[in-house]
Amino acid sequence: MDNRFATAFVIACVLSLISTIYMAASIGTDFWYEYRSPIQENSSELNKSTWEDFISDEADEKTYNDVLFRHNGTVGLWRRCVSIPQRTHWLSPPEKTESLVMVTRCTSFTLNEQFLEKFVDPGNHNSGIDLLRTYLWRCQFLLPFVSLGLMCFGALIGLCACICRSLYPTIATGILHLLAGLCTLGSVSCYVAGIELLHQKLGLPENVSGEFGWSFCLACVSAPLQFMASALFIWAAHTNRKEYTLMKAYRVA
Repeated sequence: MDNRFATAFVIACVLSLISTIYMAASIGTDFWYEYRSPIQENSSELNKSTWEDFISDEADEKTYNDVLFRHNGTVGLWRRCVSIPQRTHWLSPPEKTESLVMVTRCTSFTLNEQFLEKFVDPGNHNSGIDLLRTYLWRCQFLLPFVSLGLMCFGALIGLCACICRSLYPTIATGILHLLAGLCTLGSVSCYVAGIELLHQKLGLPENVSGEFGWSFCLACVSAPLQFMASALFIWAAHTNRKEYTLMKAYRVA
């Protein structure tokens, strides 16, 4: 194997490993989107009811998003989290003279929630199904796992290539990484579109702001790394095969 191709192969493997770690960390963390809001003291029974609705398996989209907006919420692909005062149990009224110590509480999206239809008017089941938001949500949930699976499968093919001492099988690895990059890019695009559409329907309250978090940034960085790894795998395998064919033809001649 030519040193140029071996170097390209090693660099591609490093990029692939980094992108896989970033993608896995992105899927497993809860900071795809973060809200910033004034601290709520949660001293009323109404707020207590709101918290119970938030952690309920039957909480609709509007209910849990209203809590996320007002309580410094963060959203991941699997879980939603909010910051609450640390007291004896959920919502014991804090003393006015005490400084509030905030803790993060999370609840997971059930598998059923991941595939539930979204409504034109969030929270209103009679407003009709919003197909665009429904499929954007499902894609943003499924595509990262498809991307991670493609990269892992590509790594197995690359391992086989190392065992066989041949670069040619890495063309398949490159193609799988290209598909993985497209899936990651698709997931990021779906997430951005879904968030924008949600905020158009549920306007953010006054003094509340939102921004994409570091989990989302990891997914954004993972996509170009996958594309670069794909390009290196395909180039090394194709060029090495071409030079081998030319050399063989020259020897025969």
